[in-house]
Amino acid sequence: MISKGTASLEAKVYSELQDAILMGRFKKGEALTELALSEKLGVSRTPVRGALSRLSEEGLVELIPNRGAVVIGITREDLVDIYRIRMRLEGLASAMAAEKITNQEKKELIETAELSEFYIMKHDGEHIKELDTQFHQTIYKACGSRMLEKVLTDLHRNIKAYRKVSLTSPGRAEKSAEEHREILNAIIRGDSGEADRLTSLHVEHALTNMLTAIENTSID
Repeated sequence: MISKGTASLEAKVYSELQDAILMGRFKKGEALTELALSEKLGVSRTPVRGALSRLSEEGLVELIPNRGAVVIGITREDLVDIYRIRMRLEGLASAMAAEKITNQEKKELIETAELSEFYIMKHDGEHIKELDTQFHQTIYKACGSRMLEKVLTDLHRNIKAYRKVSLTSPGRAEKSAEEHREILNAIIRGDSGEADRLTSLHVEHALTNMLTAIENTSID
């Protein structure tokens, strides 16, 4: 159910549906009707219609007459594009973070890396995924560019479901933690060039692992 609040109902419905699509709760090819969604979310059809229109503009659904909205989601081609863009932009963010990071942000990065290593030993997938996101978001914040932070946060959000599959692949969480530690050390040293190189390589490795993972799942 969507709660009534100060934000517009359409924005809340849009956010709920977008998250459901990106997390794979609505599958590719699934039809979403205004009536069914309005009943499920406890709102009228008007905000649902507006939300579906916004999702159509983003390319996450296709509006088909007499059928409603059909889920497109993130395609394999979209996924490759997102990771290639991340290679360039996350490398840049790490390079900028190496020059601008505060002592508090250094502390946050170190704590996140240490907690990740702890939960890897515990085989706690949910905490591993949350801390992976937190590590990257701390770098986005530390780069000192609000625009770059927003772009990278949006890109990271678009691959939620795929990251979950990737991080549960045998050995990937451990390797990712090692790469995070190397990136962290470069940023703390203030070595912007190495931070850029290591981060770009980290994202490239994640893409390779991702493509292997989705071949063995039904997520795409």
